[in-house]
Amino acid sequence: MSISWNSIEGAIELGLLYALMALGVYITFRILDFPDLTVDGSFTTGGAIAAVMISNDFSPWLACLAAMAGGMVAGACTGLLHTKGKINGLLSGILMMIALYSINMRILGAPNKSIMGMDNPFSGEHVMVLIIIVVLVFKIMLDLFMKTDVGLALRATGDNKRMIRSFGANTDVTTIVGVSLSNGLVALSGAFIAQQSGFADITMGIGMIVIGLASVIIGEAILGARTVFWATLAAIVGSIIYRIVVALALQVEWFDTSDLKLITAVIVIIALVFPTMQRSMKQRSLARKRTEELMRSGGQQTKGGM
Repeated sequence: MSISWNSIEGAIELGLLYALMALGVYITFRILDFPDLTVDGSFTTGGAIAAVMISNDFSPWLACLAAMAGGMVAGACTGLLHTKGKINGLLSGILMMIALYSINMRILGAPNKSIMGMDNPFSGEHVMVLIIIVVLVFKIMLDLFMKTDVGLALRATGDNKRMIRSFGANTDVTTIVGVSLSNGLVALSGAFIAQQSGFADITMGIGMIVIGLASVIIGEAILGARTVFWATLAAIVGSIIYRIVVALALQVEWFDTSDLKLITAVIVIIALVFPTMQRSMKQRSLARKRTEELMRSGGQQTKGGM
């Protein structure tokens, strides 16, 4: 298996682009404790809006802002279905994901749209530096937002919805804001991916929720999630590591490109099982030490009684 620096560099670049999507997944799954499957649809929405606007000679950055706005609208709809429509959170996401398939097809006007050869931020030099700056800016903005009153209410809603209601906070509003912000970041990631790859496709969002979860879980296993700063950094690092692992796996001779979904599933399984096994081993070790201490203290008492 020969590994080239270009493939690793490409994996890091992709990991940074997908990091915005991982940050969005972190908001819903970790902060709000909301199982949002809208992600698979809103990712494509972002890519579709960006591709259509760029192909119509709009500024790529304006296209990215419009894509983010489109994702936020999709997230707000999911939040409204759950809070005002009283529909189960998981089902709300599924319904919106299904609806977005048709909406995305309407936006694209075809199963895919090419923007290859058109000017965008990823067609020039120093692409990696630009991507790092963009990701860090959004990470810092998210960290600062979580320290505001709305951000603190958002975190409290995920921790204990009943308690935050007793303080007079409107948990419906915070849930809608959180899901909307999450899907805005996801759609922005989709817009960047469409520009980087040169096209938007109606199926480009399939499996994004799994990739986002894998990134968050891998990052937390490595860096932990002691504070919001570390948790958001963990999501970014996890996204990069995930892409590097996928790139390395695809270098193996008996793996084909079509096995990407299988590789993703295996990575997620390992990421989920490993922390559980680690905790179990620590608990066994602590229990063994405690048992040995009790046996020693019992033996000393017996000698003292004699």
